[in-house]
Amino acid sequence: MSQSEPGFDELLAAAEHSAVHLEMRDSYGVGDEAEDFENWKRTGQRDVDPASEYWTPWVDLIQRTVARGVVVRRARVVSEPVTDYIRYEHAGTVVNLLAGEQVRWLPRRLASDIALPGNDCWVFDNGTVLFNHFSGDGNWSEPGWEVRSEAAVVRLASAAFEAVWERGTPHEKYSV
Repeated sequence: MSQSEPGFDELLAAAEHSAVHLEMRDSYGVGDEAEDFENWKRTGQRDVDPASEYWTPWVDLIQRTVARGVVVRRARVVSEPVTDYIRYEHAGTVVNLLAGEQVRWLPRRLASDIALPGNDCWVFDNGTVLFNHFSGDGNWSEPGWEVRSEAAVVRLASAAFEAVWERGTPHEKYSV
């Protein structure tokens, strides 16, 4: 990753039509979620207040993006039965929806014939892919992301997302 490579915020700000996110891990261990996840595991209660300190930055960002006319979709490929982390993620998805995202879930067993990229990714306007890099324990690894715009890479990531989206179950209908 070069110093001049744009990050997520820049790419999302430049998006004109679409920003789609393909998630394929059953567990993440990123630091900014650790306290909320631990609280959920202890209490079964998830912060779902879109105005909370935890959610406000994301909600504001997505609402501004959607207000510009950008469609934001998120597709999650998950193993079943789902992990604790996926149950936690599912419990908080109501906030993603309130912010303006569309979210679908696809059981991993239904994705066997889909060519999936090796990493979670965002695709912006079907022209740029931002791959997220995680360590084995689900935390960010170095480098944390990689931006690619080669036609074949964009086609793979875009086609994978659309195939998962087409087969996926809308959040409102997916139970964990």
